[in-house]
Amino acid sequence: MRIAVVANTAWYLVNFRLNLMSALQAAGHEVVAIAPPDDLQERCLQAAGVRFIPVPISGSGTHPLRESRSVLLLRRAFQRQGVHVVLSYTPKGNLYSALGALSLGLPFVPNVSGLGRAFIRKNWVTAVVKLLYRLTLGRASTVFFQNLDDMAIFVHAGLVPPERCKRLPGSGVDLSRFSVAPFRVREHDAPVFLLVARLLWDKGVGEFAKAARMVRRHYPNAQFQLLGFLDVDNPSAVPRAQVHEWEAEGLLTYLGPTDDVRPFLAAADCVVLPSYREGVPRTLLEAAAMGRPVITTDAPGCRDTVVHGQTGLMCRVADADDLASQMLAWSALPVTERHAQGQRGRKRVEAEFDERLVIQAYVQVVQQLAASLNK
Repeated sequence: MRIAVVANTAWYLVNFRLNLMSALQAAGHEVVAIAPPDDLQERCLQAAGVRFIPVPISGSGTHPLRESRSVLLLRRAFQRQGVHVVLSYTPKGNLYSALGALSLGLPFVPNVSGLGRAFIRKNWVTAVVKLLYRLTLGRASTVFFQNLDDMAIFVHAGLVPPERCKRLPGSGVDLSRFSVAPFRVREHDAPVFLLVARLLWDKGVGEFAKAARMVRRHYPNAQFQLLGFLDVDNPSAVPRAQVHEWEAEGLLTYLGPTDDVRPFLAAADCVVLPSYREGVPRTLLEAAAMGRPVITTDAPGCRDTVVHGQTGLMCRVADADDLASQMLAWSALPVTERHAQGQRGRKRVEAEFDERLVIQAYVQVVQQLAASLNK
């Protein structure tokens, strides 16, 4: 079969789904990656033997004509490439792929990796998105969810029939690539806290900065680092000027974006993500796989990544004071317990979040669709 894999950035496909696409090709299928144009990521996909079809899908646009154009271009790509099945990711990738696939009578398998900004900051867009979900995802072959909270919301709202829902362990982690890294030797009162994410307010970047200011009063040698994309096409984007202001204050260090997060995880003592809501944040799973304790919020998706007091700590959502309290509590731990948390986190990822579990679930669904199409 020819399978289209769609997301709203090519970077997402390369960094999160390349192993899946390779596995599908190894199983005898042909894979076509579809996302907005990106020359660097296109070369990465081509090197893996995956054909790339550029289609513009905006990250934050709401203009009806421009958004409709994305749907029409996706439909045209599916038709011209002779696609048999569509696998999709990210909110817009899911909705627009579903509309294009339904108009052609193609089976499609969306992956709900978090509910997105429309569910975090509710407004008129929320009502429109829910209506589109009800019209599309209810007709999907299978809908993969990354956490049970999101699945329950969709089922209870009547957006997806329960018999079509399946839960995955997040995006999974490539355990051979993300191996345990030894901790760097440093003074006990100089921990390095790292936040890895697109720099959005909804990721808790503001709370991280406020908490850093509070923690530094007790641990003046502590370091706080940000790693991820600035100038994101998203209304929740943290302005570059704000990041520069934090740096000028000596509060945070902005490390920029990266295509390989491993050296930065290895250089950190604790990875922090105070997000308001996620699917299952892969950065925290990758951190745990490398033996790093994590601190995150008691929010859907985030809470899946940590066992409080065992592999890290949890704080309340959108609460900088509680985040600072948890960071201070973690900083007060003996070094041996910090390391023990990292070791327990690695074992948990091995048992529950191995990427091979995710790939196996997709291959099985694709095989079932292939069998039904060949009848």
